[in-house]
Amino acid sequence: MELNGKIALITGGAQGIGRTISEELAGQGAHVILGDVNLEGAEKTAEELKGKGGKASAIKIDVSNASDVQSVFDLILKEYKPVDIVVNNAGITRDGLLVRMKEVDWDLVLNINLKGSFLCSQQAAKQMMKQKSGAIVNIASIVGVMGNFGQANYSASKAGLIGFTKTLAREVAPRGIRANAIAPGFIDTEMTRILEESVREKLIDQIPLARLGQPDDVANCVSFLVSEKASYITGQVININGGMLM
Repeated sequence: MELNGKIALITGGAQGIGRTISEELAGQGAHVILGDVNLEGAEKTAEELKGKGGKASAIKIDVSNASDVQSVFDLILKEYKPVDIVVNNAGITRDGLLVRMKEVDWDLVLNINLKGSFLCSQQAAKQMMKQKSGAIVNIASIVGVMGNFGQANYSASKAGLIGFTKTLAREVAPRGIRANAIAPGFIDTEMTRILEESVREKLIDQIPLARLGQPDDVANCVSFLVSEKASYITGQVININGGMLM
């Protein structure tokens, strides 16, 4: 299997896209560590992965807290080895019109979606530099490229993540580390299932492939980007949106 012996941390791994990414990487032989603020959910997912023959463990992490992030990476190093793969997937939304948006909602989204990826990438890079190898994948969004009504905070966090990824890639490339971003379009997850059916239909009407994406569409791309098959790919943003943005 492609990722045998690799240690992979997936933030926000308890559910949704993060869960599917964890399943895919575990299926490729990696020991996946599901980092999530929802420890109970992460533990449940880890047990299910182990039940399928995968290697998995769960750990509680608040990606917006620097000391918490450092403690998690220190623990990974102590119990396993330097991390090989980090997928910065943890993210939240707090939607609202710009003129009505509360400062606390702006700060919360930026702290988790952007600062969290910075903190985890910083700790990952320190470990990866010592072994002169590693792969980081940041989960951005189509909204970070084209914007979206009522999501000033979310779009800013994801646009910032794209810029961060490109700078990160330049800084760590001399040490054999690759960093890329994926910008999913509208994916069929818990976040989109709460939308009214009429809203979902309007979204699908804007997608040339005429369907919402599936978590597997994102997970398969992550699996490719962290593998040796993508050894000459870094600093890129892969759009997975069914043609909604070309």
